[in-house]
Amino acid sequence: MSRYTESIEKLIEKLIRLPGIGRRSAERIVNYLVGTSKEEANSLAEAITKVKENVRSCSICHNLSEEDQCRICRDLRRKKDIICIVERPSDVTAIEKTGSYSGVYHVLLGSISPLEGKGPGDLKIESLIQRIKQENVKEIIIATDADTEGEATALYLTKVLKPLGVKLTRIGLGLPMGSNLEYADATTLSVSLEARREI
Repeated sequence: MSRYTESIEKLIEKLIRLPGIGRRSAERIVNYLVGTSKEEANSLAEAITKVKENVRSCSICHNLSEEDQCRICRDLRRKKDIICIVERPSDVTAIEKTGSYSGVYHVLLGSISPLEGKGPGDLKIESLIQRIKQENVKEIIIATDADTEGEATALYLTKVLKPLGVKLTRIGLGLPMGSNLEYADATTLSVSLEARREI
């Protein structure tokens, strides 16, 4: 039987669904919220609502944006002829933290995962092909995760993109097998980008 009121237990259950939040963390968060002012709690709820209302996918690269195009795609200083392919918007954030990449991105919004029923058609690959055909792209960096799904995605992308005649490279040293880009530190990611290899 629950030790909490019905509304507290419901909030704990909702928080447990968030990545990285277990029951004890959820209980600590709820206890903090119960002890805070109503204005602070409303401010948090409003911030969550605003994110859900305002954030969408960039029309070019599918990164998170509050406008039609994300800040990276709008940045005239970025090298538009180099596209780094990643699985998730959080991977863009991880690479940006390195400060060592000045190209643009293409976010697939997932990876090929037969166990989860996700195939190439579920990813943003077609829009990538259109970008390569329409823009003067010189290099594609494949920066998918170093796990089974990421490697399967990289192999598929290589097969599909090679005939387009663009230089293909894969991030290299520094990322252990089975790891996710978003959890890698900035130095490791920076080394991986520098050590990318042609496919």
